[in-house]
Amino acid sequence: MEDEVVLLDFWSSPFGMRVRIALAEKGVEYESREEDLSNKSPLLLKMNPVHKQIPVLIHKGRPICESLIIVQYIDEVWSNKAPLLPSDPYPRAHARFWADYVDKKIYSTGKLVWVATGEVQEAAKKELIECFKLLENELGDKTYFGGESFGLVDVALIPFYSWFYALETCGNLCMVKECPRLVGWAKRCMQRESVSKSLPDQYKMYDFLLELRKKFDVHT
Repeated sequence: MEDEVVLLDFWSSPFGMRVRIALAEKGVEYESREEDLSNKSPLLLKMNPVHKQIPVLIHKGRPICESLIIVQYIDEVWSNKAPLLPSDPYPRAHARFWADYVDKKIYSTGKLVWVATGEVQEAAKKELIECFKLLENELGDKTYFGGESFGLVDVALIPFYSWFYALETCGNLCMVKECPRLVGWAKRCMQRESVSKSLPDQYKMYDFLLELRKKFDVHT
């Protein structure tokens, strides 16, 4: 079909979750193809020959790669419903800045909290809480990062809510104590069907991350 939409994805990927949420917000029908990341499909390698990673959105036979780029593409193509970015250039740039901050900080730092041990884990834990507090400060008393409208920064960050139980358990953290406003924001986001249906159960995610940790934990 000329307007066919296909998503190459993996259930536990926070980056894939972003795309799922954006497509759901827009009401776009699509075919989801779950990738085996240990045995990547010829289609994935063909559609993303540079990074060879998911997610990849295939629209009209053409690939779009990198989650935040995909989310913005979705916002521009299906612009008639649920805008994820403001029309004014300044708040638009502001949202992109914070989405980029989430992209550069949360995955890499959070991963060390559930993979590492000892001093490395402690340093990562401290840095992650600092990142979350900075984001909490940006959120302030707003409903969402963009105000009353659910938008790009929310889409970028909310997938990591599925990590909270793993972060708390592996890192001996209490997220509601450390970042109460962020937890409140996450619960508001989870009331949206687009989010609740796109994020896996936190306990399922914890079990999966534990299995991954065993693979990383070769020296212990």
